[in-house]
Amino acid sequence: MNRMSKKFLYVVVTLAALGSFIYFQNNAIDITRTTIRSTNIPAGFDQFKIVQLSDLHNKSFGEEQRALVRKVSGLEPDIIVFTGDLIDSKKKGDKASLILMEELVQIAPVYFVSGNHEWWSGTFSSLESSLHDIGVQVMRNTHVTLVKGNEEIHLVGIDDPAYENESRSERDTSEEDILRSTEGLEKENTTILLSHRPEMFSLYAEHEFDIVFAGHAHGGQFRMPFIGGLVAPNQGFLPKYTAGKYTLDHTVMVVSRGLGNSIIPLRVFNRPEIVAVTLEETD
Repeated sequence: MNRMSKKFLYVVVTLAALGSFIYFQNNAIDITRTTIRSTNIPAGFDQFKIVQLSDLHNKSFGEEQRALVRKVSGLEPDIIVFTGDLIDSKKKGDKASLILMEELVQIAPVYFVSGNHEWWSGTFSSLESSLHDIGVQVMRNTHVTLVKGNEEIHLVGIDDPAYENESRSERDTSEEDILRSTEGLEKENTTILLSHRPEMFSLYAEHEFDIVFAGHAHGGQFRMPFIGGLVAPNQGFLPKYTAGKYTLDHTVMVVSRGLGNSIIPLRVFNRPEIVAVTLEETD
């Protein structure tokens, strides 16, 4: 083999390896399992399983979303929560997103809150109607009570503040929505918040939520050893809240790395993620 042929072979092998790496990083679904332990979790909800999905951005994982659905089903969740950006404002249509939801409601009750892309798309009203028809519980500044025997926990869901067109801050909008959605709730019961935005963690802690599920950060898009995520919406470079579990006072926030991509089309060392949380009562 002459020198030119060897160079060509090296280029082909390198490009093939790079293509395989990129495909794997953006399509091979990772499952992150974590346990939240608290004396405030009722005995009836001990070992209660919550699967969190976020930021699909209308991405497909195989025909009829089978790769994703199979993994979720295998986790045997009690409920599934979706923390926004089911669709993408830069992409036409919502077929892949609705197919996923149609499959998920066959596994467990599904609770959904909006992300910024739902509002930026200008089609949220029709999406909300479709989700209701499928059987998804769309949480719009409201709460529901989950019951096991004689014990309860509260699930609160707030809209992404991108719906607000007034000049007030997104934090002020979210705080008003929290107050509206928690009106009448008994503080002594465990309360879980579904919100798209992790950067407002201090606000959620101020309102004494026990557990928060959030997304939006896409895991920092590119994750580096000892550094973590490099960039995230509304947090900029070297963002603080990108993936995993964070604690402030008595509030625990779980941030999903999400499933799809949007403005930045690639993930590196940051595979699409399913989060599986098990609640555990402690003495």
